[in-house]
Amino acid sequence: MAVSLAIFGHRVRYISVCPPNEVGDAAVSELRKWGVETDLILRQGKRLGIYFAETGANQRPSKVIYDREHSAISEAKVGAIDWDAALAGIDWFHTTGITPALSPSAADLTLQAVRKAREKGIRVSVDLNYRGKLWKYGKTALEVMGEIIRSADVAVGNEEDCQKSLGIPVEADIESGSLPLAAYEKLTAGVLDVFPNLGLVAITLRESRSADRNIWSAVLRNRERFCPGPRYEITDIVDRIGGGDAFAAGLIHGLDLFGDDEKALAFAVAASCLKHSLPGDFNLASESDVLALMKGEKSGRVQR
Repeated sequence: MAVSLAIFGHRVRYISVCPPNEVGDAAVSELRKWGVETDLILRQGKRLGIYFAETGANQRPSKVIYDREHSAISEAKVGAIDWDAALAGIDWFHTTGITPALSPSAADLTLQAVRKAREKGIRVSVDLNYRGKLWKYGKTALEVMGEIIRSADVAVGNEEDCQKSLGIPVEADIESGSLPLAAYEKLTAGVLDVFPNLGLVAITLRESRSADRNIWSAVLRNRERFCPGPRYEITDIVDRIGGGDAFAAGLIHGLDLFGDDEKALAFAVAASCLKHSLPGDFNLASESDVLALMKGEKSGRVQR
């Protein structure tokens, strides 16, 4: 998220907790390389959480194994971060459902962050990011995420996120690979009905034909209308990890660039489509790359 927004030209501050060792130094340096401000990353704790990703192919799915216990961010407690300093000069705060899944203290810290941002009049967005393998400390995502979302203006996720994190069902057979828009029109309306503070909810749609071939799209609903986004057929996927973050960053940038929800949605879908062609977590596509795809330049021909 932070790297993608920095590449799009925004001033971006990353707020987290990272151990004061060589591994932490490498992580901070990598963010700084892409123009992300890292001065307010709290350096404490003993280890950086990691995960292992086994890339799938054809009918074999990708798998993720998390190693996040006792990481610096999971052990950080309320009061560790000076939110007045961290949020100074900020007009948009974004966070994720992964952090509160790590530990009770990380959940409390996330809730404190979104409430403080809302108090300051900062626009808040939350990527629901349900990760069933992480919710192991006694509370469920349903018990935690609803309270966090009550302080948000924008929610992003997929159909599983809405079901597992917010308790709002979708009437569609996800395993069939077909995602009927009518079901998502009803789902997004349900989210806005349950959470009246939200002004906008965006849902990504992934029709998986195989691990290598997906149909990618998204929908958006604000308080006035429901908007379906463009659809892209993605074959020979290089790396789908980070596609959701690329979408969220594209949505934030699109809202700023166009001032129009439907155009912002189209930008977000195109940006996240391009991420599937790039290895690693970061979406390194530029604004001009995304705009070119939106205009129909999708042949993949060499540019000379």
